Amino acid sequence: MPQTHSDHVHSQFDPQANAYLQSAVHASGPDLRRALELVSHAIPENRGSLLDIGCGAGHLSFALAPALERVVALDSSPHMLTTVTNEANARRLRNIATCRAAAERLPFAAHEFDVVATRYSAHHWRNLPAALGEMQRVVKPDGYVLIIDLEGEEDPLVDTHLQAMELLRDLSHVRDRAPSEWMRLLAAAGFTRVRHQSWPTRLEFHSWVTRMRTPADRVAVIRALQQQAANDVTTALAIEEDGSFTARTGLWWGRAPTDA
Repeated sequence: MPQTHSDHVHSQFDPQANAYLQSAVHASGPDLRRALELVSHAIPENRGSLLDIGCGAGHLSFALAPALERVVALDSSPHMLTTVTNEANARRLRNIATCRAAAERLPFAAHEFDVVATRYSAHHWRNLPAALGEMQRVVKPDGYVLIIDLEGEEDPLVDTHLQAMELLRDLSHVRDRAPSEWMRLLAAAGFTRVRHQSWPTRLEFHSWVTRMRTPADRVAVIRALQQQAANDVTTALAIEEDGSFTARTGLWWGRAPTDA
């Protein structure tokens, strides 16, 4: 039976909440350290509020909660939110609340949060401009936006291969956006003074497909695509013999307009 995009999202992520909690790619990384530096510098200690959209297993919320008064971890998956609640309690992070909602329809008043953020989630959002518009709506005037996600490639050939591998692995995938596209989208949503930096992120093939329970036939297609890729693609993505490859994690940090 055909499924909606929302069905794909829930079928992929609801059973995998604990796998994402344990995932090394999601649980650590220089992007989390940089995010804490940025938020700590921008917001007076233990006084600000942050909305973590598409929070997944909660790693961004856990990293930033000690520096803030209030964190709301939002996701469409109830299983992910249960995982966040349990882990926050285990870590004694009492200032994290959870909320079930979609990024394109945030159930909050205008100008409610000092920081609106998302990490490794936006590539699943079907209507990214609408979600960014909602982020701009709920952030305070002159507040902050924080985006962390795997980057798409500026080279169309390399990008086509990356997006194909991503979709074959995970049918809920929409698009990894290239840095230049992110800058255009954030500007169109009204965010200004946007800064960008990125880091290489090695994706170990077995854990990458296992985390999404990718069927064996699609795993085989991914491997065939990698093995037949042009040298430019193999080099750009640092594709290894076992299928592991290296993408880039991008971070964008900007400001909301003063009259948002």
